Amino acid sequence: MMITKVVLPRRTFLRGVGASLALPFLDAMAPAMAAVPKGQPRFSAVYVGNGANMFDWTPPTQGANFDFSPILQPLETFRDRTLVFTGLDNYPATDQGDTGGQHPRAAPAFMSSVHPKQTEGADVEAGTTVDQLIAENISRDSKLASLEVAVDRNDVVGACDHGYACAYMNSMSWKTPTMPLPAETNPRFVFERLFGSGDTAEERAVRTQDDRSILDGLSDEIARLSGKLGGRDRSKLGEYLDSIRDMEERIVRAESYNSDFEIPDRPVGIPDTFKEYAELMLDLQVLAFQADVTRVTSFMMARENINRSYNEIGLPEAHHSMSHHGNNPEKMRDFSKLNTYHVETLAYFLKRLQSTPDGDGTLLDRTVVLYGKGMSDGNTHNNYSVPVVVVGGHENGLRGNRHLSYPKGTPLANLSLSLLDKFGVQMESFGDSTGHLPLLSGV
Repeated sequence: MMITKVVLPRRTFLRGVGASLALPFLDAMAPAMAAVPKGQPRFSAVYVGNGANMFDWTPPTQGANFDFSPILQPLETFRDRTLVFTGLDNYPATDQGDTGGQHPRAAPAFMSSVHPKQTEGADVEAGTTVDQLIAENISRDSKLASLEVAVDRNDVVGACDHGYACAYMNSMSWKTPTMPLPAETNPRFVFERLFGSGDTAEERAVRTQDDRSILDGLSDEIARLSGKLGGRDRSKLGEYLDSIRDMEERIVRAESYNSDFEIPDRPVGIPDTFKEYAELMLDLQVLAFQADVTRVTSFMMARENINRSYNEIGLPEAHHSMSHHGNNPEKMRDFSKLNTYHVETLAYFLKRLQSTPDGDGTLLDRTVVLYGKGMSDGNTHNNYSVPVVVVGGHENGLRGNRHLSYPKGTPLANLSLSLLDKFGVQMESFGDSTGHLPLLSGV
């Protein structure tokens, strides 16, 4: 039985000096939301560049109860929520008469299904992306319409690859056809964007140097609210505040690791290993969902053309060069190992969503996660039958535990059009779509 001492509106904030903290969904909010559907829909896009070893990516069987491929094996735990797609073409990322540029086209085309304009200047152009159209519909009353983050940084201006501006490499989300949304790579900046409110950079720096928590300025408000809540809500609030403190401590540790780093362009607070870095960025997204700061996120887990090495798993060769394996069996095995490592990181995100309460369920119950790549075979820069996985709760109208294979020539845009429909965005067409994708909700 739910026992509360106070009734709170769903959009409740604790406000203090330099902080504005949105509360997670509490039992005390349920009476105020009696006429409102439980929970909120959420969408997250996760992108990994440089293609995949498609031989180890593609499941060997189709339909329901399919056999997971070696690379996708980490998703077995989420079988009943997982849809694997083959046969979907990212045709807008192909050259179409341009001179090279497969990498800078892949990411913006993945969620826009529009062929990016080849330019080195500021006149970049692609298309409004799926995440932003969804955000316009479901995040209107959120603090942030969307959140864009990434692992690794590309600070270059001008041309990044074959006459394409770096904006294409740095952005998978586009607010409008001419407005890319560069992904933030510094965890501290992401945290301050989520929970900081109006304080200056100098004030934030002082707080960091003094080892003060953003919660310190909210202590009176927290104590006052806790005294009004029932036991279960006090426990929920305590767990939420603990997760914020943990996040702050992890960011501080990362900053201390990098304090003596000599290259000035590297942002402070970047963990030393991919695992630490990626998990920190994913946890920030979970916090953003939990607090309902935003309902839409995009995450570039690995940029196109990136040359990060993964020594922590015994892969010293750079990611991009590893993708050009030349069909060498040993190099292909290494590339598959890296592909699997990225899927394991996706599984970490799903586990965090599943373990975070949200109303009468979990965050994963109401979240659709799109995971994919803008090209298939990185060795040949192939943009056909690109790797795509969708994981979502049953409340989103998706039926999992299936590998769906579509006829040759089926646009990736058909999946985008169908996902838009699931989030209440009604469009007759999207990019190069030819219609809605059948079977998403079938048996």
